[in-house]
This record gives sequence, C-alpha cells and structure tokens, in this order.
Amino acid sequence: MGNRLWSGALLNLSAIALLSGCNEESANKNNGEDEAIKIVTTTAQIGEPLEVIGGDRVDVTSLMGPGVDPHLYTATQGDIKTLSDADMIFYNGLYLEMQMNKVFENINVPAIPIGEAVKTTDLLEDEEDETANDPHIWFDVRLWKQALNAAVEELKTFSPDDAEMFEENKQAYFEELEELYTYATEKLAEIPEEKRVLVTAHDAFQYFGRMNNIEVIGLQGLSTEDEVGIMDIQGTIDLVVEKGVPAVFVESSVNRSSIEAVIEGASKAGLDIELGGELFSDAMGEAGTEEGTYIGMYRHNVDTIYDALMRK
Repeated sequence: MGNRLWSGALLNLSAIALLSGCNEESANKNNGEDEAIKIVTTTAQIGEPLEVIGGDRVDVTSLMGPGVDPHLYTATQGDIKTLSDADMIFYNGLYLEMQMNKVFENINVPAIPIGEAVKTTDLLEDEEDETANDPHIWFDVRLWKQALNAAVEELKTFSPDDAEMFEENKQAYFEELEELYTYATEKLAEIPEEKRVLVTAHDAFQYFGRMNNIEVIGLQGLSTEDEVGIMDIQGTIDLVVEKGVPAVFVESSVNRSSIEAVIEGASKAGLDIELGGELFSDAMGEAGTEEGTYIGMYRHNVDTIYDALMRK
C-alpha cells in the first residue's frame, strides 16, 4: 500500500484545535470505580464482541456503522469528542482505518490496534506492496480470536477486579467462535471445488478464502481507495467466463457498479451469471439484527455464498 495509504490522512485545522481541547479535558477525567468502562471502537466487528465479553461492565460505542467504509472514514469533530471521553479505544490497525491514524497519535486516551497482536506469520501480504499486510483479519475466525484476546487482556489490565469475569465471558464467546469456524468450513466444503470462486467488489475476502479453501477475486485492491479501471473489469469478466463462475457478489459498504459491469460483460460473452447477493465486508449489519453481530454477519456471508454457488 505504501505512501498511498496516508493520502488524505491529515486532520483539518478545526479538528486539530478541538482535539487539543479534548485532550486537556480527557487528562482530567476520573472514571468512578462503579461506572462502566467507556470503550470506543472503530468498527462494530470489534465493538459487538467486546459488548458480549464485557457485559454490563462496559459501555461500547462503535464509530463506523452499517454501510460505512473504514478505508475512507475520516473523524468528525463529534467523533473526536467521543474518542476523548473514552477510557479505552480499540481499532483494527494494519492501516485499515488509515485516515484515523493522526487522531490516534494525538489523543490522550490509550488506543490499541488489536490487529497488530495477530502473529506476523499468519498475516497475508498486500500483493501490491510487500511491506504491508491485508487488514481484513476478521474474516479468519481464528485470527480474530487472537485480536479479540489482545483486547480482553487490555481490559483485564485496566480493570483487574473484573478480570475473572472478562476471562469467563471470553472463553464462552470463543466456544461460539469455534462453532462458527466449524459451521463455515464444513458447509463451504460441500461446494464442488471447481465452483469455489468468490468474486467481490474489493479484495476483502482473502483470509476468508484461505480459511475455507476458496479462490477470491476482488475488483479493487485491499483498500477501496484503489480505483477500478476498465482493464480490471475486463480481466475479471475474462476470468469468470473462463471458470464458468455462476454468481458474483456485491458488498454492503462498496459501490456495486463495478460488479454490475462484470455481470453485464459476462452475459454478453455468453455466460449465464447471476448476482449472488450482498455480503458484509468492511461493515456489519444494523444493530439489533443477526447481521449486526459478528457471528450473525459471518453466518450470513457463508449462507449467501453457499446458496449462490450451489444453484447450478
């Protein structure tokens, strides 16, 4: 990803001024022992599991809701106030929230990039920049356990009196994640190998593909800042026609026009191809729905992919 990851990352002057004022306020706050720990996360993929694990001892706010692209997200003045009022901040890291880095550097609240706790040997490289890693680690359930475990350890350090409860809740939640891992790998293994090709709007599903033995083709690169050109679309059309891919997928947080262009082009080339459905990639569903939970979001993606690729 290189230097392009930092494009547009600087805060405007008014935001910097607000950040400075909020830092002074944050430095003077004193969270009472009986008050819930105020946690702010960038994505709901982090926030929702921490709500489950933290129970009534945490008050979690996730800045990026349904349909929001973390690659392009910039902090509002309201976000800076929310971050400054937090006790702890958890973000993915690995340059996922690349426009937020200056905020995290300048705020007077512990900001923990949980993705950096994942073993380096388990990370995938950015094919365009070998010095960078793919940040979409939540799509490998067992890697996400590593990241969430790092967050829980930070919580236990912050509130030692709650450490035992956090650990018990984490173990119970991780059992559910193991069940999810088994569900996904066993169900997707039923798809004939020649049909295990996942075509999406951007390259968010490589960890998912590695975990489930599925070939993944994304029109954009790892970041949605990457532009989709005519050659990218035509190259994808050629691939889906060559492989006889039955369906392609749009993403809830990415413009669907490039995928629609692939469907149109493949149809003109004589391939009967369908829109397989909408997947959740960089954002989850609405809070209060199954897809608004990490487990529910993941199961939705598994079921949507399975149903579409098994139709023919």
